[in-house]
Amino acid sequence: MRKGLLLVLIVLLIAGVMAVGCPDPIVQEAIPIYPDAALRVGPRPARYWQGLEDNRVWCQLCPHDCVIPEGRRGLCRVRENREGKLYTLVYGKPVAIGIGPIEKAPFHHFHPGHRRQTIATVGCNLRCKHCQNWTISQRAVEDVRHHLRSPQEIIAGMKRAGLNSVSFTYTEPTVFFEYMYDIAKLAQAHGMKTTLVTNGFISPEPLRALLQHMDAVRVDLKAFTEEFYREISGASLAPVLDTLKLIQEEGVWLEIICLIIPTLNDCPAEIREMSEWILENLGPDVPIHFNRFVPAFRLTHLPFTPVETLEMAHRIAREVGINFVTIGNLPGHRYDSTFCPACEARLIHRVGISVLANNIEEGRCKFCGEEIPGVWE
Repeated sequence: MRKGLLLVLIVLLIAGVMAVGCPDPIVQEAIPIYPDAALRVGPRPARYWQGLEDNRVWCQLCPHDCVIPEGRRGLCRVRENREGKLYTLVYGKPVAIGIGPIEKAPFHHFHPGHRRQTIATVGCNLRCKHCQNWTISQRAVEDVRHHLRSPQEIIAGMKRAGLNSVSFTYTEPTVFFEYMYDIAKLAQAHGMKTTLVTNGFISPEPLRALLQHMDAVRVDLKAFTEEFYREISGASLAPVLDTLKLIQEEGVWLEIICLIIPTLNDCPAEIREMSEWILENLGPDVPIHFNRFVPAFRLTHLPFTPVETLEMAHRIAREVGINFVTIGNLPGHRYDSTFCPACEARLIHRVGISVLANNIEEGRCKFCGEEIPGVWE
């Protein structure tokens, strides 16, 4: 009997690890398809671009700065030049709509334990070799079944489901900027919370506009070398660091995740350099999540991140002076939880994406009264 229960527990824990970052199930009953939805969604004029000679366009949404000939698409595959004008092809066409806990983002200092609406369309402006959502992030619009949802329908569905929070996640929300912006603006007008889960590879002007309608942002800081970003993600590090500083400057709640991949970004010196940069540029109170790598996409030949490596990263960040450091994708580990930097009591007890106890009261540690930065109930 005990062996049977143990086996069930192990299966559930593995499922929890694999689930982090993956799309929540589509929730049809919460957000139904309306017969006339197609009239309100589809190709829309894009924002942040400039026309060039020969009917080319210069997309200025992200640092790739794609120059797109007529009839072609940008690197993200979802923004197309039609007769010298740039259009977004994914407005109102989500491929993932679901309901799940905020800890799945993960956010650890933003209304712990609440359930959020999640939304994603096809597309991404990076080419990460370890992407666990590659079946939707690295595909063309025509290759993935989508749903038709206007921003108004998204908000109406959230109300019916009793949700008060929406997250843009799973692929890269930057590439469905117009759709995200309209939903976020409408959500805040209805008193709802908005969160962005992003790779941070976005240009400053659109980011500033978007942050006016975001309550929290979680940035995936993939590594701390230009070589990793160039070889593994097809991008560059510097713009992501600029994004982190801009979010902090705008006063929007910020959390950082770093997926530790064996042999690629697990060097202690690199982790220390990254932690020191965060401390110097963002301060000691920005939560850092060191997550365990699960072999995926084009990196299935690499192993799971050793527990000792994650604990090493945690130790280095704490030694540098970062107050809130957690280990993710390892349900049941002590540092899956949040601890008070003053009295070291366990503030938020987590197992995977489940909150078992929350000892923060009015933004302070219940045990010693230390103020805990975050966005609390």
